[in-house]
Amino acid sequence: MFVTPAFAQEGQTEGAETHDATGAAGHDAAGAGEVHTETGVAHEGGHGSGVFPPFDSSTFSSQLVWLAITFGLFYYLVQKVILPRIGAILEHRQDRIAQDLDEAARFKAEADAAVATYEQELAAARAKGNAIANGARDAAKAKADAERTAIETDLSARIAAAESNIAEIKAKALADVGAIATETASAVVSHLIGQPVPEGEIAAAVSAESQR
Repeated sequence: MFVTPAFAQEGQTEGAETHDATGAAGHDAAGAGEVHTETGVAHEGGHGSGVFPPFDSSTFSSQLVWLAITFGLFYYLVQKVILPRIGAILEHRQDRIAQDLDEAARFKAEADAAVATYEQELAAARAKGNAIANGARDAAKAKADAERTAIETDLSARIAAAESNIAEIKAKALADVGAIATETASAVVSHLIGQPVPEGEIAAAVSAESQR
């Protein structure tokens, strides 16, 4: 078959492009195979299939680097954020507890002072009550003594007046008895002797008889 130079050059150009495409594809495939090998994922025709990534010895260095970075970030977070907040919370709690204790001590002191004041006022009230009771008892006793004295004085005066009245009545009665006795004796004697008897003799005889 006869081939012209132009067709031959075109064929060579297509062959080169085809070879380049095939080589690029092979290179991509090889690169993909390497990537899969680094991550430890199973792939067709690659080595290290079925290995857990943290146990892959080819990634120990990167794992250690990321472990150091993660630990550093965690330590920085704990040192700069978590610990200051925990310390602030503990300090606030401690201040609050100390404040509550001071307030409780103040309330206790006020309660003790109130109890002491109440006891003093109660003692003063008791003393005042006793003084009032003693004063009332003394006043009642003095009043009763005064009333008893007045009653006794009144009774004494009444008894004296009654005795004087009785003496007067007795003297009057005795005087009347003497006169009646004189008249009776005079009448009896006159009746017995048959003649009147002088009243003076009869009165003297009655008086002498009453004095015996």
